[in-house]
Amino acid sequence: MKASRLAVVGTAAATAVLALSAPAFAHVSVQPEGAAAKGGYTVVNFKVPNERDNASTTQVEVNLPADHPLASVMPQPLDGWTVKVTRSKLDKPVTAHGEKIDEAVTKVTWTADGKGIEPGFFQKFPLSIGALPEDTDTLVFKAIQTYSNKEVVRWIEPQKEGAEEPEHPAPTLALTAAAEGGHHGSAAAEDASHTEETDEHTDEHTDEAASAADSSDTTARVLGVVGILVGLAGVAYGVLAGRRRTNA
Repeated sequence: MKASRLAVVGTAAATAVLALSAPAFAHVSVQPEGAAAKGGYTVVNFKVPNERDNASTTQVEVNLPADHPLASVMPQPLDGWTVKVTRSKLDKPVTAHGEKIDEAVTKVTWTADGKGIEPGFFQKFPLSIGALPEDTDTLVFKAIQTYSNKEVVRWIEPQKEGAEEPEHPAPTLALTAAAEGGHHGSAAAEDASHTEETDEHTDEHTDEAASAADSSDTTARVLGVVGILVGLAGVAYGVLAGRRRTNA
């Protein structure tokens, strides 16, 4: 009996632990592909798990931070989903990277064309965003998840420093230090520079080859002329020698 009771208590405790820990790993989250450097551009994935066993996720709405508007937001085509990008006028224009912004993408909505995210599965929703702000360490996105049974879950609660994780935390993107030099598209610039240097080296080699060819051609011509003169001299000498013999 004691062993049986211990087994029951152990099972109940394990179930309680799983139930309490479920929200910690099953919420909507956002992660960058690589680094999300301040002042740069990156691709982020919103990971949306299905937390229900009797309904599918049919719509995901991500609201972008209005206090740090992003000038460029581009979704990637996703099979089975229709995406809608909403741009809005900002209540208060802001200046970012030396440019005044009074309109920005404020919301991106994905709606399933078919079954959506079924029970036991998750889906990633990618966005290319930038330029990332330089005056904050995090970007908070508010997400709304809608199920096929019309249930709506709002992942909009910010994480407060020193406090426990809220029940429905908002996806939060951590930003890293700005890249050294702060150049954007430097790889393309380096490629262009490399191409230009290669062209210059090619031109130099071509000029050297042409110069060598010209030198060789000149030498050949000089030798040809000398040969002709030597030949003519030989002929003249032969004629004179013949005449002398005849006169003798």
